[in-house]
Amino acid sequence: MSKKKSFVLRLSEEKMKALEKWAADEFRSTNGQLEWIITKALKDSGRLKNMNSSNEN
Repeated sequence: MSKKKSFVLRLSEEKMKALEKWAADEFRSTNGQLEWIITKALKDSGRLKNMNSSNEN
């Protein structure tokens, strides 16, 4: 398993509430939802390759 690095992310209250609801709707933690969104965006843009599918969920 790869190491994870923490960082601070500032979002508006409105965006945070929407993100939390989206995560709950998909049975993910807020952090897990952010990781999923970022991973998908990186893959879709061709900037991330050779990622294990087990890290996507």
